[in-house]
Amino acid sequence: MASSTHQDLAGFIWNIANKLRGPYRPPQYRHVMLPMTILRRLDLVLEPTKEPVLAELKRLQAKGITGPAFEAALSRVANGGNRKQALYNTSPFTFQKLLGDAPNIADNLISYIRGFSPRVRDIFEKFEFEKEIEKLDDSNRLFLIVKEFCSSEIDLSPAKLSNLQMGYLFEELVRKFNEQANEEAGDHFTPREVIRLMVELMFVYEDELFKAGKYSSIYDPTAGTGGMLSVAEEYIKRKNRDANIELFGQEYNPESYAICCSDLLIKDEEISNLVYGDTLGIKDAKSRAYNFLPQDGHPDKQFHFMLSNPPFGVEWKPEKSFVDDEAAQGFSGRFGAGVPRINDGSLLFLQHMISKFHPSPSSGGDGSRIAIVFNGSPLFTGDAGSGESNIRRWIIENDWLDAVIALPDQMFYNTGIYTYIWIVTNKKPKERKGYVQLIDGTRLFRKMKKSMGNKRNELSDEHISELVRLYGNFRQNTQCTTGTNGSEEKPITSKIFRNFDFGYLKMTIERPLRLNFQASQERIERLTNETAFQNLILSKKRSIDAQAEDFRSGKAMQEALLEALRGMESDTLYRNRPAFLKALDAALKSADIKIDAPLKKAILSTLSQRDEKAEICRDSKGNPEPDPELRDTELLPLPDDTFLPLPIGYEKDADNSKLLKLVQSHCEAYLQREVLPHVSDTWIDHTKTKVGYEIPLNRHFYVYKPPRPLEEIESDIKALETSILNLLREVVE
Repeated sequence: MASSTHQDLAGFIWNIANKLRGPYRPPQYRHVMLPMTILRRLDLVLEPTKEPVLAELKRLQAKGITGPAFEAALSRVANGGNRKQALYNTSPFTFQKLLGDAPNIADNLISYIRGFSPRVRDIFEKFEFEKEIEKLDDSNRLFLIVKEFCSSEIDLSPAKLSNLQMGYLFEELVRKFNEQANEEAGDHFTPREVIRLMVELMFVYEDELFKAGKYSSIYDPTAGTGGMLSVAEEYIKRKNRDANIELFGQEYNPESYAICCSDLLIKDEEISNLVYGDTLGIKDAKSRAYNFLPQDGHPDKQFHFMLSNPPFGVEWKPEKSFVDDEAAQGFSGRFGAGVPRINDGSLLFLQHMISKFHPSPSSGGDGSRIAIVFNGSPLFTGDAGSGESNIRRWIIENDWLDAVIALPDQMFYNTGIYTYIWIVTNKKPKERKGYVQLIDGTRLFRKMKKSMGNKRNELSDEHISELVRLYGNFRQNTQCTTGTNGSEEKPITSKIFRNFDFGYLKMTIERPLRLNFQASQERIERLTNETAFQNLILSKKRSIDAQAEDFRSGKAMQEALLEALRGMESDTLYRNRPAFLKALDAALKSADIKIDAPLKKAILSTLSQRDEKAEICRDSKGNPEPDPELRDTELLPLPDDTFLPLPIGYEKDADNSKLLKLVQSHCEAYLQREVLPHVSDTWIDHTKTKVGYEIPLNRHFYVYKPPRPLEEIESDIKALETSILNLLREVVE
């Protein structure tokens, strides 16, 4: 099996993994096999120059050379200047020599790993591979596994496998091992066909990208095992071998980081562009202990293309202090548009990526494009004025949201929910400016022969091509040409909307407060349960004697107040609040009782009830007071783009007084037309009017299915009744 495809090699390595059964369960195989595959590849890469490297090491040590010059000199000897990465090993061991000292193989292997260049050592530290070496040695598996990797049937040397082919092999192993660990795979492994779709959608309008020598930067802030970066690079290289591509990423899971870093190292990509740390930022002591960056790992960096599959519905409480601090900086930071609720940080990642935009072509820059996959929450969660709504508003009003593509359910390993790809860009083609395209691809899938966790559906090449075609054609209600799937026939459609179609005004409509008042025994009794009344007997003094005195005087005050209220005419029903207040004040004055505002408010609350026949309660300026129980809200579509975009906070900005009047006029027209003919005493509280944005994709693609005819339902019921009667007869007989 000396010359074989990477799939065959992956199968052979999988057979080696089966020898771990016992000490390891299949989902744990990757903890050993992935670092061992990397280790054997590096061993074969460096084996031909082992002796010259050891000689150079001796020379450098004799001269006292350290630091970057030390690393550069050893890398130059180890690789002949043919690699971009610092790669060398100062240990005298190789895999073959390790086999020659079987009793000490564990200690020697650890020593061998510690002899690598710093970034390579960091990879194995993130794998925590020394723990696995001890476990393998204790279970008598270490010598066997090392020996298997030295077999002539598995040749991972550069002479047999190029860096690109080795990258394919490693990706195949990552996929296979993650499938075994499917209960965890979704945390760091996006289905490959979903990544392909995202990549192809992102590059639809990028003809310039495929010109010789064209430089492009690609970034994933939640890099995981690097699948999105790899697929994007592979797609470009397939169409343009001379493309100049630089990959960047950040990842906070140590094993995922190690896998991604290994993949880049194997393909001789720049691994310093992959940063270990939390993209949102963590400030606590534990994160510092693990060398997390407390902020963006690529500050002041901009990227041409960005892809991400951020965690679905994961709270960002650990990062809250840092995110809040940065949000307080406004648009000087990454989260100026607002922050979502604490239980889902998806939109924080999108804001972070938008902060990495190159200036738009209209501003003299290259512009950027983003493909990001979300669950349904970022589409519509959050009321008008909430963090989520304001983030959507900011994105749409800046004309950055290009398209949303709905995918089938059961596409991911750790969740069966529907997912959505957002395309966000500041370089829309002319015909797409001012518009957002929604594509319903929920019925475009094929069932898998074997489920993987929650993943039961997948996209075929034809499905990917169809969705990319729908996006690229930018047409309304384009029909699918590849057919549909599922029990209910439903066409795959594309719909085009204007940006402001997703915006709305949330108005608060008030009705006047109408109360009657009566000093009846029942209402007076309610007063005794009010906090303000009970506080009369409470004392804040420290002395026990003083507290007792306050209690006695408070109790006397309570009795006097109740007696004064009982002395009012209990049968009299007041439908005018000023008249009742006059009678109340007279009763209190007659009893020589003075009360504070909270207690007076409690009396008015307990002695009143709502009454449609009562006069309107008014404030000190004569304006009607609103009744909170009758308060209602109306969602009013934005009429057109004549006054858009409405800046967040426009309601309080004097410079936007004209906009404010336009909004108020639009709301008043709605009130006159739709509300006042039915309820004549309503008004709008314009201080509470808010602008909201949501993307109700399901509503736009809803297909009405008429109910079954009554005759058909009746026939089924009669048939069921007949069946039941026949069964009863059999029992009786």
